Amino acid sequence: MQQRENLTSADNQQERSKEYIRGYVTGLVDSEGSFHVAFQMRPDLPLGVSIIPEFHVSQNEESMIVLELTKKLLGCGYIKPNHRNSKDRTFVYVVRDRIDLMTKVIPFFEINTLQTSKKNDFALFAQIVRFMQLGVHRNSQGVKEIIRLAYQMNGGGSRRIRTERMLLSSLKSSETIRKTPL
Repeated sequence: MQQRENLTSADNQQERSKEYIRGYVTGLVDSEGSFHVAFQMRPDLPLGVSIIPEFHVSQNEESMIVLELTKKLLGCGYIKPNHRNSKDRTFVYVVRDRIDLMTKVIPFFEINTLQTSKKNDFALFAQIVRFMQLGVHRNSQGVKEIIRLAYQMNGGGSRRIRTERMLLSSLKSSETIRKTPL
C-alpha cells in the first residue's frame, strides 16, 4: 500500500510541476511575448504581398533559460539574437511555421489563457492563422480581411493606420490563386 501511495504522490508532484511550468510560460508571454502578423511587399507573388504570422518572446541573455524552457514546452521554434550585429544582448524565441502555430502554439494558449490585453491579440492572431490554413490569403478579399484583423492587434495607432492604407492600396487585384488542401 505504501508503494502505491508513493507512486500516486510522485505522479501528482510531476503534474503540479508541469502545471507550474505552463503557468509560468503563460505569464512570461503575457508580459514579454507578442503575437504578430508581418506583411512584406513581394512583387514576385500573385497578390504582391507575403503574410507572415509570428509568435515570439524576448529576454536578455542572462534570462535565456526561460526561452529554452518555452521552446521545450511548445516543442517548436528557434532562439536567435534579437538584433544581429548589435551590442544589444537580447534573444528572442520565434515560431513562424504555420503548422507549428496551428498545432502547438494556438492550442497551448487556448488551454492556458492569457490574462492581459494580449488575450485579444491572440484571438485575432489565431483567427488569421486559421484563415491562412483555409487558404483565405490566396485571394485579394481574403488578404484585405487578414490585413484588417492584423491592424486591430497590438494597440493599432495612427502610424499603423497609414501603413495599413498603403498596404491595401498596393495590393494587386486577383482571383483565387490556388486551392490548398484542408
